[in-house]
Amino acid sequence: MRTMQTLASGFGQLESPRWHDGRLWFADWTAGVIHAIEQDGRIEAVVEHRSLPLCFDFLPDGTPVLASGPERALLRLSPDRTLTRYADLSALSPYGSNDIVLDGRGNTYVNNVNFDFAAGPPATETAPGFVALATADGRARVVAEDLAFPNGMAVTADNATLIVAESYRHRLTAFDIATDGSLTNRRVWADVGDHSPDGICLDAEGAAWYADVGDRCCVRVAEGGQVLDRVHLDRGAFACTLGGADGDTLFVVAAQWPGAERLMDHTAWDGTVVSTPAPAPGAGWPGA
Repeated sequence: MRTMQTLASGFGQLESPRWHDGRLWFADWTAGVIHAIEQDGRIEAVVEHRSLPLCFDFLPDGTPVLASGPERALLRLSPDRTLTRYADLSALSPYGSNDIVLDGRGNTYVNNVNFDFAAGPPATETAPGFVALATADGRARVVAEDLAFPNGMAVTADNATLIVAESYRHRLTAFDIATDGSLTNRRVWADVGDHSPDGICLDAEGAAWYADVGDRCCVRVAEGGQVLDRVHLDRGAFACTLGGADGDTLFVVAAQWPGAERLMDHTAWDGTVVSTPAPAPGAGWPGA
């Protein structure tokens, strides 16, 4: 019998869970706040920034970097809690970026669905989404195109592979990472059937966990698509990460999907953070 623990509740749309420096961090998109849960259960509001989406990750030195839709840029959080520009994304798309992951070499990958989500999806024959690479000098360039609603991303522990959840194509797509950060050798890492993968993370046994909003679950899959494990929830699972003292706790941010018409209604989501034991510790990035 799987045990589930509720760590926090009463939030809006939750995304981007990250285990970092002994704490679980997560973003409340509708409130525009990034929180961290202390070991004693206290919740700290680390930074406020109005952006939808509001995904973030950490540089190798531990500095948080977040994707800002209104500024169409990556912003770095300074020790004094001020935000400064890390990379300009304005030339890449008129729409705000979605997920972000930093690898072990300091490369920042950020993706973009590249259409107005509130207005509905583009024509089915188009896939305008992309992944961009931002480097420490503030430059950004597109390194992968033709992605159908790119969502969660993760990098393997050897810094060799980037995996992207393509929600509209119901699959996890992998790329080889070149020495300059470019992406090559696109391939299907796992076909997930009718599921629409959202946030993802990797574990030390080479498997991936993906969150699914519509099917209210998190699923662990091997490369090739074999289902290894499944966690059922009472609401949509938006993203997941592995962490905890031994790295083998699965943290899931979940919420009630209120429909696109109530996207910014903070009271409609009932966002919750839950945890459950996992069969293997986390590996790669996002990481601890």
